[in-house]
Amino acid sequence: MGRATDDIEDLLRRHAPQVLGALVRRYGHFDPAEDSVQEALIAAAEQWPRDGIPDNPRGWLIRVASRRLTDRLRSDEARRRREETAAALTPADAFVAPPPGEGPGTSSLGRAPSEDDTLTLLFLCCHPALSPVAQIALTLRAVGGLTTAEIARAHLVPEATMAQRISRAKRAVRGTQFRQPDARDRDQRLAAVLQVLYLIFNEGYTATAGPDLHRTDLAREAIRLTRAVRRLLPHEGRVTGLLALMLLTEARTPARTGTDGELIPLDEQDRARWDRTAIAEGIALAEEALAQGPAGDYQLQAAIAALHDEAGRAEDTDWPQILALYDVLVRRTPDPAAALGRAVAVAMVHGPRAGLAEVDALAGAGPAGRAEQWRYRLDAVRGHLLERAGDPDAARTAYRAAADATLSEPEARYLRRRADRLNGSDA
Repeated sequence: MGRATDDIEDLLRRHAPQVLGALVRRYGHFDPAEDSVQEALIAAAEQWPRDGIPDNPRGWLIRVASRRLTDRLRSDEARRRREETAAALTPADAFVAPPPGEGPGTSSLGRAPSEDDTLTLLFLCCHPALSPVAQIALTLRAVGGLTTAEIARAHLVPEATMAQRISRAKRAVRGTQFRQPDARDRDQRLAAVLQVLYLIFNEGYTATAGPDLHRTDLAREAIRLTRAVRRLLPHEGRVTGLLALMLLTEARTPARTGTDGELIPLDEQDRARWDRTAIAEGIALAEEALAQGPAGDYQLQAAIAALHDEAGRAEDTDWPQILALYDVLVRRTPDPAAALGRAVAVAMVHGPRAGLAEVDALAGAGPAGRAEQWRYRLDAVRGHLLERAGDPDAARTAYRAAADATLSEPEARYLRRRADRLNGSDA
C-alpha cells in the first residue's frame, strides 16, 4: 500500500503543472485555476488509492479541476452581478471560454492537450512584469510543484512572507494571454527561465530539507523542461550548457547514496554505477555549448562537471583544468557558490591549507538573508579540508556545526558520522 501511495503521489506531482497549464490556457484566471487544480489533486489522492488509477490520469484531473473552476467562476460571476461591479472587476478579454462543445461536462476535457502547456506556463511565470524573486517563487510553485513551505525554506524567509509573494505574483499575471511568447519576449525571459529550471533541478538533486537526499521527480522534470526549451532554441549556448550540466550531474545519482540512503561523497562513489549514457550525451552537449558562442556560466559549469565525470577514478580528476575553469567562472559571476567550488579546487591543486585560506576569505560573502545556509556550506567544506590537513579536532567541530545548520536529514547524518569517525567512536 505504501508503494502504491508513493506512485500516486509521484503521478500527481508530475501531472499538476500540466493540468494547471491546460486550465489557464482554456479559462485564464491563474489564481482560481490553481485552487481548482489543488482540489482535483486532493480528490485524486482520496479516490485513486481506493478505486484505482484511471486510464487517463491527466484527463481525469483536467476534467475534475475544470468542473471545480467552472463552479467557482459561476459563483464569482453571480456575486459580481449582485454587487453590480462585474464590468469594473473583469477585463473584457480576461476570461477565455472553451470552444463550443468542450464545456466541463463533456468528455472532450478528458483528452490531454495536444501541446505541452507546461512550457507555456513556465514562460508565463517568468513574465517581465514580475521581479526575479517573484518569477522564481511562482515557477517553483506552479511548475516545480514545490510547496510554499519548501520555497520559503529555499529562500530562508517565513512561509507567510513567501505566500504573500506568490499571491502578488499571481495577481500580476492575471488576464495575461496564455500563449507561447514571441521571439522578443522569449529572449527577454530566457535568463529567468533558465535560472528557475536550474533551481528546480538543484532542489531535486539535493533537497534542501526533509528525509530524502534526492527528489527524482523534480530533477527529471527540470531536465524535461530544459529539453523542451532547447527544442525552441537549439542554437542558444546557455540552454545547451544548462542541459549538459543537468545530465552530467544527474548521471551520478545511482552512486550518491548507500543501501540505507546514506550520502556518499563524490570522491568515494562507485563510478561504475554512474549513468554512462547520460554522461556521453552531457559531454557532447557541453562541447556543443562551448562552440555556440562565448562561454557563459552554464557552459563553464558543464565543462567542470564533464571533467569530473570523465575521470575513471577520483585521483584521475584533472583538478588544474577544473581550477582554471573556476577562475574564469568567478570572474564572470558574483555567485558565492562558484567561489566556494573554486576554493575546493585550490585545495586539490595547492593543498588543503591554501583551500582553507580561500574558504576563510568567503566567510562574509554569502547571499544576503541566507546566513545559516551559507554557514552550513562553509563549515562542511572547512571540515573536509581540515580533515585532509590533519587537524581532526577542528574538523570535528566544523562537521558538527554544519550538521546542526542543515535541514537535510541525509546530509546531517553524513556530517555527524564524519565527526564521530574523527572522534574514534566508529573505530
